Parts: sequence; C-alpha cells; structure tokens
Amino acid sequence: MQPSVAGVIVCAAIIVFVRLMGWSMIVAFMASLAFGATAIGTLSALGGSSPQIYTVFAALLLTTAVARKGIWRELAAVFSRIGAASVIVVLMFHALIGAILFPRLFAGQTSVFIASRSSRGVYETALGPSSANVTQTAYFTLGILVFVALCLLLRRRETLVDVRRGFFLWFGLHTLMGMVDLAGKMAGAGDVLAPIRTASYAMLTLTIEGGFWRIAGSYAEASAFGAVSLAGLAFSYTYWRRTNSRFAAAIAVALFLLLLLSTSTTAYVGLALLGIPVALSLLRSLASAKPDLQDVMLTAMMALLCLVIMAISLYNAQFFEPLVRLIDQMVTHKMSSASGQERAYWNYKSMQAFFDTNGLGIGLGSSRASSWPIAVLSQLGVVGGTLVAVLLAALLWPPGRLRQPVDAEADAIMASARASALAALLAASLAGGLADPGMGFFVPLAVVMACSARIWASPLPRGHAFGQAGPQLSAHR
Repeated sequence: MQPSVAGVIVCAAIIVFVRLMGWSMIVAFMASLAFGATAIGTLSALGGSSPQIYTVFAALLLTTAVARKGIWRELAAVFSRIGAASVIVVLMFHALIGAILFPRLFAGQTSVFIASRSSRGVYETALGPSSANVTQTAYFTLGILVFVALCLLLRRRETLVDVRRGFFLWFGLHTLMGMVDLAGKMAGAGDVLAPIRTASYAMLTLTIEGGFWRIAGSYAEASAFGAVSLAGLAFSYTYWRRTNSRFAAAIAVALFLLLLLSTSTTAYVGLALLGIPVALSLLRSLASAKPDLQDVMLTAMMALLCLVIMAISLYNAQFFEPLVRLIDQMVTHKMSSASGQERAYWNYKSMQAFFDTNGLGIGLGSSRASSWPIAVLSQLGVVGGTLVAVLLAALLWPPGRLRQPVDAEADAIMASARASALAALLAASLAGGLADPGMGFFVPLAVVMACSARIWASPLPRGHAFGQAGPQLSAHR
C-alpha cells in the first residue's frame, strides 16, 4: 500500500479536532464522510484501488463497538429488538457468496461494463471475476458492519447527541467545501481543493457547462457532489421543520443555492422530485384552519423569490437566458445526448445480464449500471433485491411508528435521518452505478432502526432530560 500524505493529514486533523471538542468516534467517522475523493492510500494489489479515509474511521468505530463490555449480550439485544439487523446480515452473506460464485459460474455468458483505471473510461467486456468484486464487496460489507456497530452504540440514548453532531459536521463540511470550490473557480484560482483529491478516480473538477463552473466540492465530479447535497438538504430541512433550528435552516439554504449552481442533472431532477412532497405539505398546511408559521414564512419567501425573478426578467429579458440554456441542456435534452444514451445502454445491458443469469445476478461489483435499482437487480439478483426491499420497508415504516414517541428531539433526528437516506437513494436511482447504497444509506438506516427501538420500547426515567450526558440538542437552535 502506498500511503497518501494528504489523506493522513486530513485524518489527523479530524482526530485532533474531535478530541479537542471532547466528542466521540461517531462524530469523527461521520465527519470523514464529507471527504469523498480523499484516499488514505493506493492498493496496487487491487488494481490501484484507493480506499477513502472514512474506512480508517470505520475501522476505529468498529473497534470501539467491539471493545464494549458485554458485547455478546448487547449484540443479542440488537438482533432481538431490531429485525432489520438480521435481514442486513443475511444480505451481507448473500453478497459475499454471490461476488465469489456468480462471476465464475456465469463467466462469458453475458456482457458487462467495467471501469478501466488505465484509460479512465468504462468499456464492455464478457463477464468474469475482477478486482471490483473484491473492492466493492469490501465496501458493502464495511457498510453493513458499521450499521451493526452504530446500532450497538446507539443503545445508549446519550449517543444520539453525537449522532446529531456528526450529521451537522458532515453536511457542514460538505457545504463549506462546495462554497470554497465554487469561490476558487470564480476567482480564477482553479481547483483549490485538488490537494485533498488523492483517490484514483477520474477527476472531472475543472469543467464548465453552459458557461457555468461545475461544483464538485470535495468529490471527483459534480454529480457526486449533487447527490450528497440532496441528502444534506433533506436532513437539514427536515430537522429545521421539526426543531426550528437556525443552524439547520442556514445549511439547508446554502445547500439549496449550491444545488441550483451545481450544473448537475442529478441535482436538478432530484431537487424537483424532493420539492413535490414539500409543495404538497405546504398546500395542506395553508388549506388548514391554522397554518403552521414555518409554512407561512416559507411560502412568503418563495413568493418573494418569484417576484424578484419576474422583476429581473422584465428589466432584462436576457438575464436568465444562460440559466435556461443550462437547464435545457442538462435536463430536457440529457437523454438525447451521447452521455445519456451511453448510460441508458449500461442499464439495458445490466437488465439483460439479470435475465441471462435467470435472476440470480452477476455478483456484486461485476458490472456498472446508471441506476441503483437496476444495479441491485443485475448484481444481487432476485434474492438480494428482495432483501433490499425489506430494508427499504423497514426504513419507511419502522417498528412502533404509530405509537407516541417519548421525546421530540430523538424523533426529529430519526425523521431527518430517514429523509437523508431516502434522498440519497433517490440520487442513486437517478445516476448511481453501483449496487452498494453506501454509508449515506447504512448510517441513517442504523439511526432510524436504533431510534425506533429506543424511542418506543423504553420510556425515559422520571426527571431524565434527553442529552443530559452531553450538550443539549437545542444548542443548534
């Protein structure tokens, strides 16, 4: 392994900062998720794969969870009270076996798309074992182990304070680096975040679309930045609606503006789809006898924004023409472009591989698609797809959701985490090429499952205040 100096420095900075603040490893792990193109090193034995820095913190998090006293008793409690834990472990073993067996069992019987690190492109070839079977299965397994570890750590109610801190530090750093990236490009300084982009990815960071700089933040391309921004916007907006947190509102506004300027098709389509439930909620609230004050303020701000846009258009009819051309190019005519047709062909061949293997799948990491559900079906097959569907059902309808929660703050964290996970899956469904949903799904899923087990299963002791063991959750208000 060839270590990355920048990756080591970033890891050390995160650890020092978290230690100075007196926070736990959960916060450090979630902060590391903001560095999407920062690798800890390069593994030449695995075709030049470059593990991201979050893998280091994930290993430390797993060590922290395993080192707890009574680990076997707590594990038994997790699996007995959280039904999704058993399902996700079965999914892990299914993916492990499939990644080893299916590329060899169906070798040469169908064609797949794999990424070439030498030519920096994706090409079609016959199905067979590849290094991606190892690396992507390792990432997938790590995500599931992190899910179990978080469920263990979240058995203590005070850990939710660190979860809250972790989410805000994650999306706060993500927002900050997006702003720095855009400011550097507009100032003519180029890619100012290039020193921390040490992963062996194809870096598409200095590109212009329709006269606008593409925002990549700490990631390798604008679409990855847009996908994480959607998850961060969903989390911060939901938390603001539940708690009236000003800090959450500031992050939501900043991410909304960055998404508008990102020039990412994933960001634009995802933002439009996320706006549908928000619009329906506002209409329902305004139609009620006593509309919520937040809904009234949000509607007034949107109306004011529309008036400003209309006034600018009347003053200068050509002012928004570059933006209109950009949206037309990135959304309306995206599928007719060469890139759109290429990605549609990936999906077509992935589904053909699914049928060529009689629904068993080609194994995790064997191919690349352009939509997460199609990648799941083609790589994990019917069995894996069914297990993933069960996890989605558990995320949408966690056990005990119809009962009264014991505290509003924990319920707000759970609702915000669920919104973040769903937004991440929405972005992956629009342009995700892997069957692994990533930490953006496994971390919120663990929070939702653990919170639902704790919120509805065990009442707080009399006189106990949530977050008593650490800073109050209302610190962000």
